Amino acid sequence: MTENSTRPLRVERNPAPVRTQVIDNLRQAIIDRRFLPGQRLIERELVELTGVSRTSIREALRELTAEGLVTSVPNKGNVVTTVSAKEAAQLYEVRSALEGLAGRIFVRNASAKARYDLAKAMRDIERAASAGVSILEPKDHFYDILFAGGGNDALRLIASSLHARISVLRSLSLSLPGRTAQSLTELHAILTAVEANDADGAAEACSRHVEAAGRAAIEALTKGQPVEVG
Repeated sequence: MTENSTRPLRVERNPAPVRTQVIDNLRQAIIDRRFLPGQRLIERELVELTGVSRTSIREALRELTAEGLVTSVPNKGNVVTTVSAKEAAQLYEVRSALEGLAGRIFVRNASAKARYDLAKAMRDIERAASAGVSILEPKDHFYDILFAGGGNDALRLIASSLHARISVLRSLSLSLPGRTAQSLTELHAILTAVEANDADGAAEACSRHVEAAGRAAIEALTKGQPVEVG
């Protein structure tokens, strides 16, 4: 496990279900690359790290396997899924199509409040970038608004099924020098098209953003680039 200073894996006894906390903590550890691709996830060690039962760990690993973040390997057990450059290209190709559609539908259907919230989310992304911290969380909020504002629940469901695996690759893409600044420019283009009520422009800007992120992720993946705060 790497030494990234992120939230601890220890599960706290609070009102949120323990199972949910375990899944969330382990998922984030994989996204942050505290557990590296190909690394074995040993139940006994995870029990010690989280302070929960082996049953809770097994349930969490099953969920993360369903999300594609964990792979069960014969004679080896559970390991963090390794994504090849080819698989990454395929994931980003699908994501480009989905987000392009999301941008188009948002312009057509979004309320005034949703448009305001999208602009506010953009400002939050800019503040995070200026502070030198990761922009992934405020970007997640930007995307949540974009997909929700269009009102197409089927599209949101399909996109959410890719979210976990894409999140690992997004961390990689933002690790490349200059990628965060480029990402901000691309997101501004989306917002500009939305404010101009340009559905085609929003769709194109969304797709371009994802395609650029995909190229960066694949480059980092190929080089074995370590993830840094973006």
